[in-house]
Amino acid sequence: MQPEEIKAKILELTKEYSRLVHKSNRPGNTADINSFKKGITTVAYAGRVFDDREVVAAIDSTLDFWLTLGKHGEVFEKQLAKFINVKHSVLVNSGSSANLLAISALSSYKLDDRRIKYGDEIITVAAGFPTTVAPIIQNGFVPVFIDTDPTTLNADVSVLEEAYQEGKTKAVMMAHTLGNPFNLSAVKEFCKQHNLWLIEDNCDALGCLYNGRLTGSFGDLSTQSFYPPHHLTLGEGGAVNIVGNNKLKVIVESFRDWGRDCWCASGCDNTCGKRFEWQLGELPDGYDHKFIYSHLGYNLKPLDIQAAIGIEQLKKLPDFIQARIDNWEYLRKGMNALSDYFSFMLPTHATGWTENGFIWDGSGNTTVPSWFGFMLRVKSGAPFSKFELVRYLDNMKIGNRSLFGGNLTRQPAFINLINERPGSYRIVGDLKGADKIMNETLFIGTYPGLTKPMMDYMLEAIYDFTKKY
Repeated sequence: MQPEEIKAKILELTKEYSRLVHKSNRPGNTADINSFKKGITTVAYAGRVFDDREVVAAIDSTLDFWLTLGKHGEVFEKQLAKFINVKHSVLVNSGSSANLLAISALSSYKLDDRRIKYGDEIITVAAGFPTTVAPIIQNGFVPVFIDTDPTTLNADVSVLEEAYQEGKTKAVMMAHTLGNPFNLSAVKEFCKQHNLWLIEDNCDALGCLYNGRLTGSFGDLSTQSFYPPHHLTLGEGGAVNIVGNNKLKVIVESFRDWGRDCWCASGCDNTCGKRFEWQLGELPDGYDHKFIYSHLGYNLKPLDIQAAIGIEQLKKLPDFIQARIDNWEYLRKGMNALSDYFSFMLPTHATGWTENGFIWDGSGNTTVPSWFGFMLRVKSGAPFSKFELVRYLDNMKIGNRSLFGGNLTRQPAFINLINERPGSYRIVGDLKGADKIMNETLFIGTYPGLTKPMMDYMLEAIYDFTKKY
């Protein structure tokens, strides 16, 4: 047999294997609903959703054995940027790395007077995931924590001006929490007024809309994560989206690729046409441009195999987004009778929920979340605590999570940091909202792999739990 015939046979067998073995990873609307057994099958809060096409793409790429980021990466980056409607997307090995690169890029001397320097401040949110904040500290900047609204799980934008310090504040970095866009109208206006950078952590929010426009397309930079719980997966992986400024693409790529000045892709030489004609720094004239370094960078590239998987995942993304919206609505309707015990999440700019839709405030702004999870906030007067419910759900094999780090300033890493380095971060206000989220909030799944029997079981279990009280 010729190599191409062998390859075709391998891929055909791969397809057959995946169809037999990976049945539980199919989208919920195509899954075998009879395979779910209440109390035996774990209902995950999130997980990989794929079919044989992703598996075939991965094997196909592996057989080529290029391995490092290459042709599939280039295609995926272009398709992702087109979907979000940004100038460029730069693929990296995780969402946390994407946040690190986005912050690091803004420290570049190539940004002249807009460069963020050591000791400058970046406004962020107290309740969330630690790697939204860690890159600020890792770059020598100072995070300024503002409080979080327990209903939207996003920033309390009323304190932005209080957090601002003339000459010190240089950027805002915050996440669209659980797939709920933060108040982009207020934050964008604040950044415009004070000439601040805006970085959207879009890792939980791919496919969310704010006034009809996708999140991740509003800031100067935005970030994505492709870890299995997120809206699409590459196993690991992430991206930095360059919204409009082409200069930032070169800087982000430099920090991703060891800090080098050269923009040749892996396997390519002399893209600029003058590889041996540069004189930069104090290097000799004609020093090989592939080994000139303009930044103190990293190596944060993913594999091309991951990008091959991502190309197939992107084709499913619109259906994944709709499934998250539908699953959230199904759970919300199912839990409406439990409002004595729980407060439920609302989209930013919504003031209430009905079975016919959300009630909006008078701002004229609307949002369409692509929900990362379904929040339950145990009311302070409830006869049980969040922690009792969490243990119960775990025993019932229902996956659930706290809102990541809760109030990050109460985490051991941040307590130790402020004790060892006073002034390493600043807090605005009392952060009561973040504490409320930490003490009262959990979330269960909305991901596309959920079936109706799974969601019915979640509802049944939570109703049974509340009946004891």
